[in-house]
Amino acid sequence: MSYSTYAFEDLTGVFRHPSIGQFDIQGAGTGSITFSMANDTSAQDVAADGSVMTSKIKSGNGTIVIAAQQTSELHKWLLRAHNYLNSAPSREWAQMEMLAVAPSMQVEHEASNISIQKRADKPYQQQGQQVSWTLMAGLLEER
Repeated sequence: MSYSTYAFEDLTGVFRHPSIGQFDIQGAGTGSITFSMANDTSAQDVAADGSVMTSKIKSGNGTIVIAAQQTSELHKWLLRAHNYLNSAPSREWAQMEMLAVAPSMQVEHEASNISIQKRADKPYQQQGQQVSWTLMAGLLEER
């Protein structure tokens, strides 16, 4: 009998920025992480006679959406990073990098040239929530 197992806790990750430092995301109040490519890598053009021309498009940028508990260390670190980068010299804005490894799925996600799209929204209600951070990566690779 063949089976497979998935566990989010197997995912490990780290953020790095030369001025802000390093932050390990495992066990830091992370709810979910989604890696998304920003552009299509193929397009087709159809001529009047019905012939199709397919184009291969080189693209590597994308987004990383991180949901974190609003009281978590991850949220606090991203907030500190955003606040620092907002007033830092422009050359520091997109120097963040991220590596996420999921050994049980034999996958690595490596992102560089990361900038924070906007500060996470701030929900306040009876029960604590998760907040979402969208990070834009100039290069997003999966191995």
